[in-house]
Amino acid sequence: MIRQIRRTLSSLCNQNRRPHLHKPFSIYESILFFSTSEPEKSAAPTFVSDYLTDRHNLSPTTALKVSSYRSRLKDPEKADAIINFLKDVGFTTTHFELALYRAPCLLFSIVDNIRPKIKILQDAGFSPSDIVEITSSDPWILTRSADNRLFPSVVALKNVLGSVADASKLLKLCGWFLRSDLEKTLLPNVEMMKSCGVPSQQITRYLLVFPRMFLNKPEKLKGFIAQVDEMGVERGSLVFLLAIRAIGSMSPESWELKLGVFRSLGFSDEDILSIFRKVPLTFTISEKKIREVSRILFETGEANTALLVSRPELLMLSTERRLKPRLRVVKILESKNLLKKKPTLTTTCKISEEVFLKKYVFPYSDILGDAYGTVSSSVSAE
Repeated sequence: MIRQIRRTLSSLCNQNRRPHLHKPFSIYESILFFSTSEPEKSAAPTFVSDYLTDRHNLSPTTALKVSSYRSRLKDPEKADAIINFLKDVGFTTTHFELALYRAPCLLFSIVDNIRPKIKILQDAGFSPSDIVEITSSDPWILTRSADNRLFPSVVALKNVLGSVADASKLLKLCGWFLRSDLEKTLLPNVEMMKSCGVPSQQITRYLLVFPRMFLNKPEKLKGFIAQVDEMGVERGSLVFLLAIRAIGSMSPESWELKLGVFRSLGFSDEDILSIFRKVPLTFTISEKKIREVSRILFETGEANTALLVSRPELLMLSTERRLKPRLRVVKILESKNLLKKKPTLTTTCKISEEVFLKKYVFPYSDILGDAYGTVSSSVSAE
């Protein structure tokens, strides 16, 4: 009996020496267990609209535009860095609003992505004011690859135009020009035009006036040149690039519509070719205007298809601002026998505004009244 009791006690002692199945609380766990405070949470994302209007005083219109791109801002400090960097570059609030409205993604970029692109423009010789104007009017420039796209395009543009001043002039009007890969469009197209006998100065002049024409794929431009050759336009002539531009601006369907309009007005195919060779841009105006100008001139009794073939530039004139008021003035003066010699139709339509006013309007202002409409304040009667 005594032995059995000893064995039982020994067994109980051994059980007490076994390791616990659960670890005891550490001091840290004990504090957490008894603490009544909640763990710290990360800051909630900021609403973009509130950030832009409250923190940077931007307009609700711009804030709404950017919010439509992304409604919340995870890291306002990064956005602050973008804004501060652009301010250092020279951006005003107006410039920044314009840039954000056109490219909302700019707010969510990082300074290290934008800085190299600004530096490329600085190193190329663009002035601070030029850089601000160019990049705010087309901020997508700042989203291009610095090394693979922006740098080679800036170099190409400077080489073709020959100066930073002309490059700046173009980009202020057409910042989108740098979105294209100029090494694959502008450069081969310029070389193709030179091979057709077009002087470099003429290429530069037309690049500033018709920049889109130079961004066609070279294969496409080659096709336009072939069509211009078929039309009989002389390569290297003053109208050669205009002819390319005219052909490039029309689809085959539009071209056929123009031909149909001219034919319906009594022009032969040879007449049409002659008009194109002299003033190719007559084919860039609408079919409606071709009909309207022709009708107005034909109704004077002094014009026919032969006149328009010899003077196709008349088709380019504004009906409301030039043709109608001038023809009305001459008709009134003629009816009152106030003209010693009636001007020809071509003279009436083509002379400069200043000459027409001084010769046919100001001397007879009491008689004409408002027959000529509102006279530009830039032209005086003296």
